[in-house]
Amino acid sequence: MTSVIWSQSSQQEKLEQRKAQIQQEIRDNEKLLQSVKSKEKSAVNIYTIQKNKIRLKEILINTTERQTKLLANDMYINQMAINKLNKELEVLKEDYAKMIVKSYKSRSEQSRAMFILSSENFLQAYKRAQYLKQYTSFRKNQGEEIKSKSTELAAYNDKLNVQKVAKQKLLAENKKERAALEIEKKEQEKLVNSIKKDKNRIVSDIRKKQREAKTIEKQIDRLIREAIAEANRKAALEKAKAKALANNSKASPKEVAAAASKAPVSSSRIELTPESKLIADNFRANKGRLPWPVEKGFVSLGFGSQAHPVYSTLVINNSGLEITTNDGAMARAVFGGEVTSVIVLSPINKAVVIQHGDYFTVYQNLSSVSVSKGDKVNEKQSLGRIRTSSETGKTVLKFFLSQNTTYTDPKAWLSNR
Repeated sequence: MTSVIWSQSSQQEKLEQRKAQIQQEIRDNEKLLQSVKSKEKSAVNIYTIQKNKIRLKEILINTTERQTKLLANDMYINQMAINKLNKELEVLKEDYAKMIVKSYKSRSEQSRAMFILSSENFLQAYKRAQYLKQYTSFRKNQGEEIKSKSTELAAYNDKLNVQKVAKQKLLAENKKERAALEIEKKEQEKLVNSIKKDKNRIVSDIRKKQREAKTIEKQIDRLIREAIAEANRKAALEKAKAKALANNSKASPKEVAAAASKAPVSSSRIELTPESKLIADNFRANKGRLPWPVEKGFVSLGFGSQAHPVYSTLVINNSGLEITTNDGAMARAVFGGEVTSVIVLSPINKAVVIQHGDYFTVYQNLSSVSVSKGDKVNEKQSLGRIRTSSETGKTVLKFFLSQNTTYTDPKAWLSNR
């Protein structure tokens, strides 16, 4: 039973930590929502942030419910322990009472002495003396056991009372959060209705942004292919040098380079060297544990083809993640690697490409960059400031992850917060 209680206590502690984290995310989201509302011209962006807030509220309610269930289970176990102790104490007290009555009836020293002296022989007298001694000791031990169990019972009762108060508090919190959630949903419903009135303009705007995103993704794809080709050229040169050395060739460095340049070079797949293979293996081993490319934020647009949050018939395509964060936030590397490109897409929109073996991570929509091509970067190192849109008031990092030229869902690689 102790191990069960310890396990539930550990789960309760983890849930409490998770709840505190969710509450902090809700507070951050609320600040972001208020900031965007003061600048926003489009209700769609407000809707996206509010939708995330509702999602966090629902997770918080679910977490509180799990806490309540765990607490109820713990209370049930404690109540069973209390019932067991009550029964044991009842038996102990009854036996102790009988013993006291029996001791009272034979309490005189004379009767004890006669009990020993009436023995038929010395051995019997010795055994009777030992019996009286053990009887006295047993009575004392039984009294101590009653005292110990009474103390244990009082502790269980105190714990149960504390748990009852905690359970009532959790139920009250849940009731309050559910009421707040209903208000949020009603506000969101109003937003949806206002958005639907302006459907044509919103659809046109989304399609325009999709075309711009496609153009940018083509540029990023081209730079990744160039990085792959460059890495393969270097690998071919190193291979040619090693081969020349092994054959004791007297070819000049120029001749070796010329021979290496004749080798076919792929721009779609990196030929991994032992060093780059080790980096790629380490990167792959951290799938699901990589830190987020921002300190705080949430995914406002997921990976792949998806329906618009309001217009289900409108399909949005995305090769990465859009992560909404706070004004002034910095983008940070999710893993150690080498900067292969710094792209200036426009004076206010830059991107950084980092290579990790045959994997690439891309950080786009930066207003300023703090690294250069060829730099070696460490995990969580700042790469630049994320741009805040003057039109929407939103600060959004566009984050991509690919193996060679194949894009994959970055969310599957990031740690669960």
